[in-house]
Amino acid sequence: MLNNSIQKALNKQVELEASSSQFYLSMASWSETNGLTGASNFLYQHSDEERFHMLKLVKFINERGGTALIPALSQPPVNFKGLKDLFENLMEHELNVTDSINNIIDLCLSEKDYTTQNFMQWYVAEQLEEEALARTIIDKLNMIGNDKGGLYLFDRDLDTMATEMKQAEDAK
Repeated sequence: MLNNSIQKALNKQVELEASSSQFYLSMASWSETNGLTGASNFLYQHSDEERFHMLKLVKFINERGGTALIPALSQPPVNFKGLKDLFENLMEHELNVTDSINNIIDLCLSEKDYTTQNFMQWYVAEQLEEEALARTIIDKLNMIGNDKGGLYLFDRDLDTMATEMKQAEDAK
């Protein structure tokens, strides 16, 4: 059975994961309307992944005897200065998600809820991947600079990454 403080923290994480999905969805829409179909496919895929993260938490809370709360969400940003700005915003967001997950881990350890702490380790590993991917993308965008040809090729690379991610998910 979840205690109230852990249930509250997990429900806050449900909201953060749902907001992440919406944030990625907004970025995907911006990318699509700005001719960046590879980035939009990549971000649509990530939006779905963030929703999966939320659902995983909802089911865990309910299975542990708690009550998962499905939150109302605020409007995510809709405009970005460019693809680099978009991914810098994404990186900042992911760092906030990591902080939130780490706070839940701290709470679990202080409350001696080792079951939830163990469950949250999946999220810790996932965040390592998310941050590394965002850093790599930002590094590549810094290399490209204002080279439109480079941006075109990179957008195509993001499309390939989205396809590979989808295939990996489908194989699970």
